[in-house]
Amino acid sequence: MATNSHKRVLLKLSGEQLAGKFEGGIDADLGAWLAQEIKKVVDNGVQVVIMVGGGNFARGAQLAGHGIKRVTADHIGMLATMMNALALTDIFESQGIRTRCLSSIFAEQVAEPFIHRLADKHLEKGRVVIVAGGIGRPYLTTDTAAVSLALELGCGVVLKATKVAGVYNKDPSKFDDAQKIDSMSFQQAVSDDSIKVMDKAAMGLAMEHELPIVVFDAMEADNILKAAQGDSAGTTIS
Repeated sequence: MATNSHKRVLLKLSGEQLAGKFEGGIDADLGAWLAQEIKKVVDNGVQVVIMVGGGNFARGAQLAGHGIKRVTADHIGMLATMMNALALTDIFESQGIRTRCLSSIFAEQVAEPFIHRLADKHLEKGRVVIVAGGIGRPYLTTDTAAVSLALELGCGVVLKATKVAGVYNKDPSKFDDAQKIDSMSFQQAVSDDSIKVMDKAAMGLAMEHELPIVVFDAMEADNILKAAQGDSAGTTIS
């Protein structure tokens, strides 16, 4: 284990990533690959909490309107995260990783309720904990929920998985001369409107509590392990 390794980390996965090679839904092959990447982290003695998004099934903010209230739309988004969490739990277990699915919305028939002590106990026993339902309230994204959850469970860092290597000074998909930034302050990240890594509420909460965020490419082998161990696997915002 690296000397600057964290004891407990929160990994934020977006729904779009879980869709993998498909337009929507879940790419089970990708899920199995992610499971093996996360197993490397667990095998190194690091406890892992995962917060999943739901954009591969439904996005609350996009559904709102045309007769659907924003609160209802956000509830639909929370249910989308539940589908991802349930599927990932099964995939992880099939890969030999002890995993528990906890939900922030009432769904006892399919998942354990998110209770702080219960989540903490599962993590202490070396199980991966996947949390569904975001923060369980409307108007708050799963990014904000991820930061809140990381603080609640005493995680040393939020690992924000993306499809790019980190934060760039401009969009790397549009500009060939875009340069990756290895580290930056929360002030820079919040004040620069071109940086759309996480929403401002999530950033503000992390900044207030001095919780570092690592933005990195989770689709490259060993990167989740590197990020969990404090190695430079992307951009560190602190």
